[in-house]
Amino acid sequence: MSSSTLSNRPALWRIPAHQISANAIHAKAEILFERLKTIAQEHQDVRFATSLAAEDMVVTDAIIQSGAKISLFTLATGRLHQETIEMTSQVEKHYGVAVLRVEPQASDVEAFVDKYGLNGFYDTEEAKKACCGARKIKPLNQALIGADAWLTGQRREQAVTRSDLPLREEDDARGIAKYNPLFEWTEAEVWAYLQNKNVPIHPLHFQGYPSIGCEPCTRAVKEGEDIRAGRWWWLQQDSKECGLHVK
Repeated sequence: MSSSTLSNRPALWRIPAHQISANAIHAKAEILFERLKTIAQEHQDVRFATSLAAEDMVVTDAIIQSGAKISLFTLATGRLHQETIEMTSQVEKHYGVAVLRVEPQASDVEAFVDKYGLNGFYDTEEAKKACCGARKIKPLNQALIGADAWLTGQRREQAVTRSDLPLREEDDARGIAKYNPLFEWTEAEVWAYLQNKNVPIHPLHFQGYPSIGCEPCTRAVKEGEDIRAGRWWWLQQDSKECGLHVK
């Protein structure tokens, strides 16, 4: 490949630099630790759904460091990047904890493929929702049976659909509490935490992926693009949710 071809490639998103001091991020972390411990104390069974991306690694590390009694699981959709699959094992080894892998029901996946085709989610919004329903929403429902609260890594800054995100909300669909412990965190604070505390970082973040989901529905984004521009990029800008967090 010629040097001119390489120079014409658009620059990709990169992990942002920050000017946050170690003392400042330590203070932020202490608030997060107390937040998690309080959540765990107020509920009998709290579970955290991790995608292994940056925000979720902050929450994972904070759960371990705080000693909060919160279990971890991930949605093993069957369409994840190999890097994500390997990251799950890395997290288990690094922290000495188990991450439950929750898989979709084979019958649900087969029903989707029979109706829409393996990659039918590219064709219509209806098909995209159906795929997420089979591979993510139904497995999440299964993973939360018996829990009375669950956590996410969502932040207000991430998307217009999350601008009013609270710390606690009611998950009406499942009749349990839902917490967003990083709701007010900035992107800079997320990366300052990860780097200051030497937290494992998903390898796709080094390849231009600020947001990570299933492989067919996630791509690297250009420098300056919205951080969720690589999620379901063929859809309209207001369709950047899979349904896990839509009331």
